[in-house]
Amino acid sequence: MRADEAQGPATVARSTGGGRKLPSVDAGAEAGAAAVDGMTPKGQRLMEAVVERGNLWLAYQRVVENKGAPGVDGLTVAQFKGHLKVHWPRIRVALLEGRYIPQPVRAVDIAKLSGGVRTLGIPTLVDRLIQQALNQVLSPIFEPGFSQASYGFRPGRSALQAVSAAQAYVRAGRDWVVDIDLEKFFDRVNHDLLMARVARRIGDERVRKLVRRYLEAGLMRAGVVSPRTEGTPQGGPLSPLLSNILLTDWDRELEARGHAFVRYADDCNIYVESEVAGRSLMAKFTAWLKEHLKLTVNEAKSAVARPWERKFLGYGLTRAGKLKVAAPSIERFKDAIREALRSARGRSLVATIRQLNPKLVGWMAYFRLTETQRALEDLDGWLRRRLRCLLWRQWKRVVTRARRLRSRGLDSARAWQSATNGRGPWWNSGASHMHAALPKAWFDAQGLASLVDTHRRLRRAS
Repeated sequence: MRADEAQGPATVARSTGGGRKLPSVDAGAEAGAAAVDGMTPKGQRLMEAVVERGNLWLAYQRVVENKGAPGVDGLTVAQFKGHLKVHWPRIRVALLEGRYIPQPVRAVDIAKLSGGVRTLGIPTLVDRLIQQALNQVLSPIFEPGFSQASYGFRPGRSALQAVSAAQAYVRAGRDWVVDIDLEKFFDRVNHDLLMARVARRIGDERVRKLVRRYLEAGLMRAGVVSPRTEGTPQGGPLSPLLSNILLTDWDRELEARGHAFVRYADDCNIYVESEVAGRSLMAKFTAWLKEHLKLTVNEAKSAVARPWERKFLGYGLTRAGKLKVAAPSIERFKDAIREALRSARGRSLVATIRQLNPKLVGWMAYFRLTETQRALEDLDGWLRRRLRCLLWRQWKRVVTRARRLRSRGLDSARAWQSATNGRGPWWNSGASHMHAALPKAWFDAQGLASLVDTHRRLRRAS
């Protein structure tokens, strides 16, 4: 290996400079795609491909671009380059010699939309870099063996493709769904079973040991480190790939039995033609998952039902087979808007709109497949009412409210009567005088993104 290839991401970051164009070739993908039984075509072992300069540089870029919170060592993205300049040579040697030990991951609890909490494990930046470099080499090795019905965390595949595939099965007459939810999947992954599947394709013992050490890295909470004997903590770049490696056995079993299904990570829907067939499948695969993968089906969240009675990846279906935004997704959207507007009372409307627009456009981009517009129209109206309510609060005094209403075209008598009606902000935000003063056209002129208009534009573009 050339000396410049052995210097690692810190040297690469320093030598390329800020203005130099980055290489377009994914070094990790090249190494992984060419690897057979842990060997690259150049005779390098797989760990050498992981720490190869181009692969590390790409991993370093992605880690820095993703930003993210510090791990247990407190190292920030701003400090990362300097840290690597000092410590990377030692870390690289430890990796090549198979003796690198990851640091514990920092536990962060986030509220689950369905209730309870989900624990994320935040690795240090150095471990994120190594995991990303591993992922770039391992993913092309395993990717060709994954099922066509698996859509989660895979290059060139998306949740929207999974939703479209599910809709196609329903429209083809499979109007019963076996909706299987795995109980605490990422917390319950059996390490021995997972590593046996990794070993099928990876011959480099150093890589296998490193993957296992990441699985077993302790979880630090309030300064106390707890050992891990099962699970693959969410929060690191390697976890999604490992979940797909384990669940591919389930995919193959479903395919061998000729079932129509769509899987996105641990969320799997199987589409059948009758309730009887669905209940039989639920029983069979509850037992199969327990026996073969040591995984438990969450009976409270799983069901055999009509597709229009369930939701999948945020979407729902009408009885006619049209896609719509599921009701829980609408409620989560409203919660996010309420949270964003809590801190907006002291800001101008223009600044508030500037803050909201990326959220609105991003949400609509995900739900662009929806084929019903009524919910979008209702949400647009609700959002404008929230903004009218915000303005009414900001105007505060009666004379200010009357003056503002007059400036927006209301006659003096109506403006004064509205300003002195004694009602609260929310009532006034839905009243006719505020609608007349601040119609949709006015909000359009202020630059507020309309969900309906954005949806139409996205549909035309697609």
